[in-house]
Amino acid sequence: MTHRIVIVGGGAGGLELATRLGKTLGKRGSASITLVDANLTHIWKPLLHEVAAGSLNSSEDELNYVAQAKWNHFEFQLGRMSGLERATQQIQLAATLDEDGRELLPARTLGYDTLVIAVGSNTNDFGTLGAAQHCLFLDTRKQAERFHQQLLNHYLRAHAGDQANAKISVAIVGAGATGVELAAELHHAAHELAAYGLDRIQPQDMHITLIEAGPRVLPALPERISVPVHKTLEKLGVTVMTNAAVSEVTEDCLKTSNGEVIEASLKVWAAGIRAPSFLKDIDGLETNRINQLVVRPTLQTTQDDNIFAFGDCAACPQPGSDRNVPPRAQAAHQQASMLVKSLKARLEGKALPTYEYRDYGSLVSLSKFSAVGNLMGNLTGSVMLEGWLARMFYVSLYRMHQMALYGTFRTLMMMLGSRIGRGTEPRLKLH
Repeated sequence: MTHRIVIVGGGAGGLELATRLGKTLGKRGSASITLVDANLTHIWKPLLHEVAAGSLNSSEDELNYVAQAKWNHFEFQLGRMSGLERATQQIQLAATLDEDGRELLPARTLGYDTLVIAVGSNTNDFGTLGAAQHCLFLDTRKQAERFHQQLLNHYLRAHAGDQANAKISVAIVGAGATGVELAAELHHAAHELAAYGLDRIQPQDMHITLIEAGPRVLPALPERISVPVHKTLEKLGVTVMTNAAVSEVTEDCLKTSNGEVIEASLKVWAAGIRAPSFLKDIDGLETNRINQLVVRPTLQTTQDDNIFAFGDCAACPQPGSDRNVPPRAQAAHQQASMLVKSLKARLEGKALPTYEYRDYGSLVSLSKFSAVGNLMGNLTGSVMLEGWLARMFYVSLYRMHQMALYGTFRTLMMMLGSRIGRGTEPRLKLH
């Protein structure tokens, strides 16, 4: 019987793994590869802040899982994992409903010989009072599009009305990469919306407040990166509040633990992560306090050699450190690349390689205004980048992701098509 590899989660890591295994093991018939995801299309998660601001039209940059599976010799199953039966080596998929609430696909089970869980993470609101009810999150394309529509609705109402001094206030909780990039992208969107005639709200009338509980923006990155980013944000007119932990969110404002009140008509929570709640102690697998599956350096779960986990949903130790591998896109990409080798070795009965995180640096985009980051390599050490050059390296990260999925030729054609279409479309999504 053909060895069954099931990959749950079609994010950047899971999709890259399915594509590469399909091109090798799947094409040769050495194994059957199945990718499971709750959506029909994929969009690179680091781009969701651009979808939220309207800078990126998600329908143009999405990838269809069904087509990708056909082109790369794997199978796609639409569904959301809801349970696990390790004894019978089956995963449970919840029923899928259509937009009207009718059952599209029934609840079912799917057998596996090797299971790879790559379901990513969700934003962690830390149980803050009112956050879940009054804040928007940017974990999915649908959430990002919802934010964009609410932003656009404010402008359309102001444009159609006769009120003078129309304003909009946006509060972003969390000054990590998502929060920082969203703040800059929204400032750019304010200028674009005014340029297209929605000028009852002028750029200076969009008040953006970035709130961080820690002492500085981008707390996970070196201070030499966070300092210039902080200065650039302030030049753009963004109000940056540090050492300000949000204690409560209401319909009209946010309250901090030190008594400050920030009024906001749009509120985004972008602080912290946790793995999906269904993973918590699923069928006896070891998990940590934020629901991540605890794995060994081989990326196998501690309780079951047949189950692997990687990316944001996995707690993977770093050799020589008391910290786990950080939840970053480059880590998921590296782990996916290793798992291609690991699963081939597993089929051949060979020893599995172990994962060691390599930090190649960090890049943060401040929309068209700037980009800041550092690149790290064996020959160059750590090199600080700013401005246009940093922006080019930032864009190249997405192109590398596309090449892993589409190949070099198709990616170049997509880049060419995007360049040609740029002059015939609005620079911002206006619907």
